[in-house]
Amino acid sequence: MTDQQQPTQFERGTDGPKVIVVGVDGSSSSYRAAAYAGGLARRQKALLAVVYVQPVMAAGASLGMPVAGTTAEIAEELAEEIRVAIERVRDVWDVRWEFHTFHGDPYNGLVTAADELTADAVVVGASESAGHRFVGSVAVRLVKAGRWPVTVVP
Repeated sequence: MTDQQQPTQFERGTDGPKVIVVGVDGSSSSYRAAAYAGGLARRQKALLAVVYVQPVMAAGASLGMPVAGTTAEIAEELAEEIRVAIERVRDVWDVRWEFHTFHGDPYNGLVTAADELTADAVVVGASESAGHRFVGSVAVRLVKAGRWPVTVVP
């Protein structure tokens, strides 16, 4: 194949980010990450893709707990909180944004989201869990994946 016959591939980072993915789970650090990503998206005129990863809890479901309904409610509450926050600042600055939910563990859900949404950058909040010192946080795993620039907001 010559250079002219090769299929067009997605390029990251050539003209600044076009899509910024931010993971939100209701924690304080995820809201700080969303605020940071929102400012970045506004300045870069990029789309802000707010992503909530609904956990899959097979054990809870096997015990008869309404897991899917509970996580869907959390997703809807998060989406509403984000809508309200965006409306509060709409007169000050405007940003294009979308809310997406994915299913799975946070790391794989964010990887899937970033791939499907062709993210140019990923923003996450720092882990607030002490156990992540031993297992590794989602942020560290995303950085190690090396597929997008990752910003970790404290």
